[in-house]
Amino acid sequence: MTDLNILSANLNKAFSGKVVILKEHLGELTLVAKASEMLGVLTRLRDDAALRFEQLIDVCGIDYSTYGSELCEEGKYLPDAPREGKRFAAVYHLLSVSLNQRLRVRVFAEDDESPVLNSVMEIWPSANWYEREAFDLYGIIFTGHPDLRRILTDYGFVGNPFRKDFPLSGHVEMRYDAAQQRVIYEPVSIEPREITPRTLREENYGRS
Repeated sequence: MTDLNILSANLNKAFSGKVVILKEHLGELTLVAKASEMLGVLTRLRDDAALRFEQLIDVCGIDYSTYGSELCEEGKYLPDAPREGKRFAAVYHLLSVSLNQRLRVRVFAEDDESPVLNSVMEIWPSANWYEREAFDLYGIIFTGHPDLRRILTDYGFVGNPFRKDFPLSGHVEMRYDAAQQRVIYEPVSIEPREITPRTLREENYGRS
């Protein structure tokens, strides 16, 4: 197992002034880089002899829209707590087989309304489907991707289902119409319902 102190020192040496945050938590390192510098940083992570992250294991989109509201005060949920920082990010999980070390890299999109990041396919071709997934589910646009299409939802799907403001029942539902011999879209017929689990007990439960 690689000493995280050595890896941290090598990262600080390689990216002096370019690293926004370098944080260790639960035995893992997370590096936060600026969107404007992400291609240079990720290329250096692959090519630097002291780092050598040859493999991209995964790319995950994240919506931090309710990140601030996940704070608790005396065990109570605070839904109106303000969010700090940008809303959308892509997280890159990297592996160095030759040096037996792992790293998580997080890059935030600058625009919350239209999140855009650079594609890393020229650095790691395995990013192809991962970036398409983040585009489909979160609406993050990866400039430079040669075939940025939806990969999990239908081509006519409206919205991005993993955004935290997307309704659980969706906006429309689809079915096959035998008379028209085609798939048609209709307004959602499912009634919204409460999904917060509750414990129901008798009034005198637990009392002797």
